[in-house]
Amino acid sequence: MTSGSSPTDDGLLAEQLLRLTRRMQRVQKRHLQESGTGITPAQSRLLRTLAHYDEPPRMADLAERLEVVPRAITTLVDGLEERHMVRRAPDPTNRRVVRIELTDEGRAALRALRKARRAAAADILAPLDTRQRETLGDLLTALFHSEIPHRHDHERPC
Repeated sequence: MTSGSSPTDDGLLAEQLLRLTRRMQRVQKRHLQESGTGITPAQSRLLRTLAHYDEPPRMADLAERLEVVPRAITTLVDGLEERHMVRRAPDPTNRRVVRIELTDEGRAALRALRKARRAAAADILAPLDTRQRETLGDLLTALFHSEIPHRHDHERPC
C-alpha cells in the first residue's frame, strides 16, 4: 500500500480492475464472435501462446505456460486440430514426445484474433484521451514489472 491509501481504497481498486478485466473479456469475446473465427477465448489464448515459441512446444510445456492441467491442453488442441489450426507432430529426437505446431490456418486465425483484441481495446479505451492512455500505459507497465511476493499458506491473514 502506498502512503495516503487505505485498505478500502485498495479494495475498490481491486474491484475496478476485476470489473475492467471482465468487461475486456466480454468485449473481446463479442469481437471474436463477429470475426467468424469460431475460436473460444481459451483456444485464442493457446494460439497466442504457441506463437511465442521458437520451436513447437510439447503439450506439457503449454500446460505449464498456461498454468492449466495437461488434460485441458489436450481438449484445446483437439478442437484446434479439428479446425486445422494446429497439428500434432512427432519430436525428431524422441518419438514418444508430441509437439504442437501452428498451421497456416492457425496463423490466419491469429491475425483475426489480434484484430479482434485491438478492436476490443479501442472500444474499452474510447473514453480516454491520448494523455490518459499514456498514463494508463505507464501504470500498467509498472504493475506488470513489479514483483509480487509469494505468501506461504501459513502466512495467510485470517
